Amino acid sequence: MAKRNLTAREVVDARTMKMGKPQIAALLRMSSKVVASKGKTVTNFNLKKDPPVEKVLYESLLGPTGNLRAPTLRMGKTLIVGFNEDTWKKLFR
Repeated sequence: MAKRNLTAREVVDARTMKMGKPQIAALLRMSSKVVASKGKTVTNFNLKKDPPVEKVLYESLLGPTGNLRAPTLRMGKTLIVGFNEDTWKKLFR
C-alpha cells in the first residue's frame, strides 16, 4: 500500500482480532464483488450476478487457522482478500 501511496481508514491486526465466518458474512453483505488471491491463484466472485457456493467462497477467504486471510481490503463494494502482485497492480493503478 505504501508503494502506491494508499492509506487505510481502519487497520485491524488479524493476530489480535479474529474474523471467522460470522464476521466475514457481515463483510460479504456489504460487498458485490470479491477478489481472492492465494499465491498465484486469483479468483473473482460476483456476489450479485453469479453467487458462488458458500463452501467455495469461504475456502478462498479463510486461512489455515479459520481466520480471514490477510491482507484484506474493502474498496467500495469490492472485497480484496490475500496478496497477488499482479492483481494489486491492476486494482491500484
